[in-house]
Amino acid sequence: MTADVIVVGAGLAGLVTTAELVAAGHRVLLLDQESERSLGGQAFWSFGGLFLVDSPEQRRMGIRDSRELAWADWLGNAGFDRPEDEWPRRWAEAYVDFAAGEKRAWLRQLGIRLFPIVGWAERANNSVPRFHITWGTGPGLLEPFIATARAGKVGFRFRHRVDEIVRTNGVVSGVRGKILEPSSARRGVASGRTAVADFELSAPVVVVTSGGIGGDHDLVRRNWPQRLGVPPARMISGVPAHVDGRMIGIAEAAGGTVINPDRMWHYVEGVQNWDPVWHAHGIRILPGPSSIWLDARGQRLPAELSPGFDTLGTLARLRSTGYDHSWFVLTQKIIEKEFALSGSEQNPDLTGRSVRQVLGRVRAGAPAPVEAFKKRGADFVVSADLDELVDGMNALTETPLLDPAEVRRVIEARDRQLHNPFTKDLQIAAIRNFRNYRGDRLMRTAPPHRILDPKAGPLIAVRLHVLTRKTLGGLHTDLDGRVLDAAGQPVPGLYAAGEASGFGGGGMHGYRALEGTFLGGCLFSGRQAGRAITKK
Repeated sequence: MTADVIVVGAGLAGLVTTAELVAAGHRVLLLDQESERSLGGQAFWSFGGLFLVDSPEQRRMGIRDSRELAWADWLGNAGFDRPEDEWPRRWAEAYVDFAAGEKRAWLRQLGIRLFPIVGWAERANNSVPRFHITWGTGPGLLEPFIATARAGKVGFRFRHRVDEIVRTNGVVSGVRGKILEPSSARRGVASGRTAVADFELSAPVVVVTSGGIGGDHDLVRRNWPQRLGVPPARMISGVPAHVDGRMIGIAEAAGGTVINPDRMWHYVEGVQNWDPVWHAHGIRILPGPSSIWLDARGQRLPAELSPGFDTLGTLARLRSTGYDHSWFVLTQKIIEKEFALSGSEQNPDLTGRSVRQVLGRVRAGAPAPVEAFKKRGADFVVSADLDELVDGMNALTETPLLDPAEVRRVIEARDRQLHNPFTKDLQIAAIRNFRNYRGDRLMRTAPPHRILDPKAGPLIAVRLHVLTRKTLGGLHTDLDGRVLDAAGQPVPGLYAAGEASGFGGGGMHGYRALEGTFLGGCLFSGRQAGRAITKK
């Protein structure tokens, strides 16, 4: 045997699995089709958000949370309704137990620390704030697992593209594939696919941790669920092109089954990166609740679909309009307080663990990366005059779709509701409610004000695109991470973790995610698989 275990995919789930295995003394080969520059996969680019329940950080912010409340939120959001949801549901409950139990202590033991202010993501679905940001963002989360892998009995095999999982007499016995030509491409940039040699490696266990399908827009469209309407003709990418789902199909060919391929998680607040790393590179805006959200024709979205409320509910609504874009309309006062950009590179203060820079977020002015998008982003329009703003918005689309008079009517109707401490505008009522939470009042929610108040200006419009991101379905696995065949039996020697397994079971999120659960799902499923393999 070449090794005890072969792990295919050097992202967070693969690194966690590897770290568990080498800590137990196993010899591991860690393979990835990209170069060493891409070690850590998509977690490197992440904001580092983690879902935790009843944490000390929550309690210090006055948040009352519990395992029971979190599980109720999860079930209400996931909507498990298929016979094949048995394992996903069991994974979900185990994960909530983990998030409410040993997750924080385990991370702390690894040296991982958390930003003290807890964020409130998916406000329509999370009863309380649960979004904990890793101090150091995605790179900080990866650090201990990379260090353990480098210090252990790990053979790194970069530029090794697996084309087949080998089985002997029905039992997994290794992998075959091609060694790709060396690449000097920086992280995230498309690398060459010219093969220079064949390889075959043997091991009694293979773990697939290769990620999802978000980089292949054609594959996203083929799996697009009917409940979300017609797939967009144009999307932007939250992941590089190599996130293509190849290994999921290869694991299927080795006897595994895929369930829930129509469950996926794409964001509706995507903007084109003015400084792109990969093709069609998009960045997600992490919005506070105050921007006015208009569809492509200028109709305001209902309050329950306000910014940051319900990602897939908003996606379904916008797909029904027949257009691939929508708009935020806001003020300088809102962008300074409420706009954050997802990604480690867009948050140098948190990524660099700079307390001094983080304190700058509570001072006047938007964070520098946000200002850079406002000034250079192709999707941003800025003006002190509303009619001029709408003209600029119309200039960004092939056909002018917005009536300046109608946009003014919508905004003035909203602004009139600010004259009293009570209101019939449910978005304004929600903003006032959110500001009862200390974290929102301090860093994330601007004081309610008129959009057309010149003192709050200038006015800003942002064209928003669908941003591909996460695969919620995947390889069907039991709680040990063993890949199951069509009869529901484990394929001997084949395991999966991370996004390739729908973050556990073939889709532990069900139809919708509560946020902060993608990195956490990689952590938990990688740990489960590594520990199960060690036991056996």
